[in-house]
Amino acid sequence: MKFWVGVTDKAWFERLRAQTPDEVNFWQPSGKQLATFLEPGVPFLFKLHAPRALPARLAWDAFGEKNGVADYVELRRRIEQYRGATKGDPEIGCNVLNGPVFFAEKDWIPVPESWAPNIVRGRTFDTDETDGLRLWNSVSERLLARAAATGTAEQPPRFGAEYLTRARLGQGAFRVLVTEAYDRRCAITGERTLPVLEAAHIKPYSATGPHLVANGLLLRSDFHILFDDGYVTVTEDLRIQVSGKIKEKFENGREYYQYRGKQLSIVPRGSDERPAREFLRWHNTERYLA
Repeated sequence: MKFWVGVTDKAWFERLRAQTPDEVNFWQPSGKQLATFLEPGVPFLFKLHAPRALPARLAWDAFGEKNGVADYVELRRRIEQYRGATKGDPEIGCNVLNGPVFFAEKDWIPVPESWAPNIVRGRTFDTDETDGLRLWNSVSERLLARAAATGTAEQPPRFGAEYLTRARLGQGAFRVLVTEAYDRRCAITGERTLPVLEAAHIKPYSATGPHLVANGLLLRSDFHILFDDGYVTVTEDLRIQVSGKIKEKFENGREYYQYRGKQLSIVPRGSDERPAREFLRWHNTERYLA
């Protein structure tokens, strides 16, 4: 099994370790891919100092302090420390790490002998190799000891495709994955202006709706509000319905009625990312104001 060891900033690590979040954003100052083999579900380890490119604003809106900084101003300042001053909203590399575990300092693992001192970003290890196997065994031992100490009956960690079927995404990962699945365009209008696009849950999280791409739509902010309030819905055949309640209550709505009965403008290419019928059915019957 291949896994990645990434070099990270100690301040970033310490801040997030204190928060014990359900997900973190391992961001990079540039939008370049971290490693070609990094696929969803691959284990990711941290090494302290001796893949998607997203606008910094979206990274902050999606993850907030899970970026390892206190606010957006600090995030920009940290980016500029690496890249120099930039105008506008710079794109940064975002690596969403789900379910992070932060070991106490006494449990930190010594750097493998094969680690070269000139490595800046990180490197791949493989359990088929001596150093990789030794490193992964050290990680597994600490995870099992942690489970025993907390009284939780955890199974040995599984990764890759099997992990993805069991993992629970956080809100930040949900937002990023929905944004990318819809090619950064509003599902209804096709709008491309990213600052006004929002990842909407079809079945709300508060109503036990999961953070799954199939339970999401990327919508322009006004359509997001209308969708959440039941003035707009999407049928199981992916057609847009606009409630007559808009005109009845607000004596307006021409902007919205032009989409009534039309197919969604943008649909994810992957079948597992398209809106799931069960969630659409829920919204049609439980939320839509017919």
